[in-house]
Amino acid sequence: MESVIIDLIQRFGYLAIGLLIAVENIFPPIPSEVILTLGGFLTVQAGLDYWLVVVSATLGSLIGAIILYNVGRLIRPESLRKLLSSGWGRVLRLSMADLHRASHWFATKGTWTVFFCRFIPILRSLISIPAGAAKMRQGLFLTLTALGSAIWNALLVWLGALTGEAWQDILPLIKSYSLFIWFFIGLAGLILISYHFWSRRK
Repeated sequence: MESVIIDLIQRFGYLAIGLLIAVENIFPPIPSEVILTLGGFLTVQAGLDYWLVVVSATLGSLIGAIILYNVGRLIRPESLRKLLSSGWGRVLRLSMADLHRASHWFATKGTWTVFFCRFIPILRSLISIPAGAAKMRQGLFLTLTALGSAIWNALLVWLGALTGEAWQDILPLIKSYSLFIWFFIGLAGLILISYHFWSRRK
């Protein structure tokens, strides 16, 4: 997977970055950290412009997000449940558990989760579906998505430029960050569930 991504970016530059990030938003397991840090390295090695890389990646994020937003807006929950439970769910690498998690975050935390979830693996993509299902205003959705995506993209592209030829060395650190975020989410969920049962017993 990584070798294909590297080859595409080296051959097609900004266009490849935008399209790959759009696909990454629809198929979450495609690693955005590889796309963005490589793009950052190429700003040093191949003369790509830093800001054009960030803009290309952010436009790709918006394209992918708006597709999933409209999936949530147009497809009935029962149909979406059947789709993810079928073979298509495995092809898309999306699960009902991940979607339920994103829906719960959106329902309990409000519209700002569209911004904050851009920094959280998997939820970064899936938060668009409950936003669409809730008929969140499209302008607000796109604004929050663009802001969160631009910050995330700019950070990873900067890290790729900073590390240069050693850009691949920071990938394990980014994966560790992802694991830490999921651990934190799980711990927070456990605390909330415990507090809920404690409150009811009291």
